[in-house]
Amino acid sequence: MKERIQKVLANAGVASRRNVEEMVLQGRVAVNGKVVRELPVLIDAEEDEVTVDDERVRLGPAKGKGKGGPGTAGQRLYLLMNKPKGVYSTNVAQGEQVRAIDLLPHDLPGRVYPVGRLDAESRGLLLLTNDGELTNQLTHPRYGVAKTYRAVVDGFVGPEMVRELSQGIWLADKGKGTGAKTGRSHIKVIRKGRDRSVLEITIREGRNRQVRRMLARIGHKVRDLMRVKMGPLTLHGLGPGQFRPLTPREVRELRRLPQRTHAATGEDAGDPEAATADPAYPASGRGPA
Repeated sequence: MKERIQKVLANAGVASRRNVEEMVLQGRVAVNGKVVRELPVLIDAEEDEVTVDDERVRLGPAKGKGKGGPGTAGQRLYLLMNKPKGVYSTNVAQGEQVRAIDLLPHDLPGRVYPVGRLDAESRGLLLLTNDGELTNQLTHPRYGVAKTYRAVVDGFVGPEMVRELSQGIWLADKGKGTGAKTGRSHIKVIRKGRDRSVLEITIREGRNRQVRRMLARIGHKVRDLMRVKMGPLTLHGLGPGQFRPLTPREVRELRRLPQRTHAATGEDAGDPEAATADPAYPASGRGPA
């Protein structure tokens, strides 16, 4: 049966669906020896041969379902990492860049990729998996999965600025010459001073460098940014660079999360701006800085 190539390659642990789409447009993917550069691309995992950067990808269904212990489901892997600053989330090697996957053992029984974006200068919670279906659920705007960040910023952040952040900030898209307002977010002031303030910001979107851009828009430069929570996951017990497999219970909670989140908001699933942050996500789970 033919399926979209981004779904098949994500399930094979190559990269997230969005990253696979970028790979196709960059001409890095070939199907049966022919480079494909336009979407959609439909392939049969049992019949077609796919290569990425001239490396053949195993597309067959995973065997040994149920084996592998905590953090796995057959060949599925689910790892929680406390990403250090200066480490890149991308799986694509560029020069001397250190990637999150470089901090993992080389004998993992499968390839994993990061779920969502966490830029190199930011640190904290990063989920890595080869479960393409779960990745899509956790990153698709319609589900609005909550992510909490702790930001250290320059200057005093007053009530008006907190209110402005909470209600949404207009962010320009320079590449398209357009822009859009961010969805509502939950802001908690941890500490404020004349020269330095600490905030916890919970958002349900995943735009590129969104938290940094939101704060810059109201005149506050970010000095340190750490993701401390994603859905039910926290960094409790993980130091910088450390990781652990998810427990079976955590995997089940993640699978149920998009359905619960959408049901709780009662918003239009097609409108990524409609989802609002939930005050039920408090400041918690901060790992060692």
